[in-house]
Amino acid sequence: MRARRVIVILALAVGLIVLGATEPVWAGDVDGDGVDDAMDVCNNTPAGTAVDAEGRPLGDIDRDCATDLEDYALFQQGFTGPLPPVVIDTVPVGNPGNTGELSGAGAGGSGPDRICGAVAYMYNIGKYEVTAGQYTEFLNAVATTDTYGLYDSLMWSDSFGCKIEQTGSSGSYSYSVATDWAGRPVNYISWGDAARFCNWLHNGQPTGMQDLTTTEDGSYSLDGATSDAELLAIAREPDATWVIPSEDEWYKAAYHMNDGVTGNYYDYATSSDSVPSNDLIDPDPGNNATFYGGSSDWTIGSPYWRTEFGAHENSDSPYGTFDQGGNVWEWNEAVLFGLCRGKSGGAFNGLDYYLHAAHRDCDWPTSANNTFGFRVAEVP
Repeated sequence: MRARRVIVILALAVGLIVLGATEPVWAGDVDGDGVDDAMDVCNNTPAGTAVDAEGRPLGDIDRDCATDLEDYALFQQGFTGPLPPVVIDTVPVGNPGNTGELSGAGAGGSGPDRICGAVAYMYNIGKYEVTAGQYTEFLNAVATTDTYGLYDSLMWSDSFGCKIEQTGSSGSYSYSVATDWAGRPVNYISWGDAARFCNWLHNGQPTGMQDLTTTEDGSYSLDGATSDAELLAIAREPDATWVIPSEDEWYKAAYHMNDGVTGNYYDYATSSDSVPSNDLIDPDPGNNATFYGGSSDWTIGSPYWRTEFGAHENSDSPYGTFDQGGNVWEWNEAVLFGLCRGKSGGAFNGLDYYLHAAHRDCDWPTSANNTFGFRVAEVP
């Protein structure tokens, strides 16, 4: 199944053409984007894609007729173009109604036992972890005052931080990410931070104060929730679109063999039952992840510690996700022991033990450290 790119569009260009209910679809417009085939250089854009006068998706800096993280990387390097603030590459997770499997201590791992991975519907999940560059755009949109502490100063000052810097004073804060860190996963992220990012995506990436129109409502009704007790009580709204993956959604995308409605799972998110290597090799031979091998055996050491998205290019899960094992822990929606929110996949400074499917873990939802990041999912 081919991954589809989901583009969150902020229309900034004059003369923007968007297919809508009242827009004409010409006889010579095969993809229905409002640009005649005689002038359309990208005549297979998905329905609803915002395009320029040539039919190119907005932000197509590398001119390959798609707007994706490659364009985002070029944008971070100073190339210009009407690029959307945040581009979320997703992959589809099919086989609705698949069977789950036992995870936790009873499966030879740790954490409470649970049948994990059964999902009754199709959904999309982030192909990569949310990057420092993407989170910087989010901060610049909603955190000029930063009412709910979406920025952590340790992102910049910690030697393991993701190198996002805050400048200015409250009411006029601005944010930038250091060169070579934009494509690496953001860290120092709490569960509440991740939920607010999802609300922002749900609301169309607005700019403004942190309120019900930006970060405080949408996929999650947060409305100022900041304590552990408040964040533990938050549930996904019925009309949610962009979300922190449920434990089942996360687990299925990482480990299910993508072989129909089966209960067949790999032990590792690299499409393997063998312990991955932590090597960073070009070209990647497969079954590699970013984790600590012990005895100063880092995948990548100082100053980066974490690899860029897609660095292990042949070590994806059966559904096409990258780094669900290693790099940073990723939040999920599970509430374990009634006290903590689930986190999955291990991190750059953890051993391979934490990458195994049977390992279940959690932390306080207000916790944020240099190993905590996230990815997002899009649900029907």
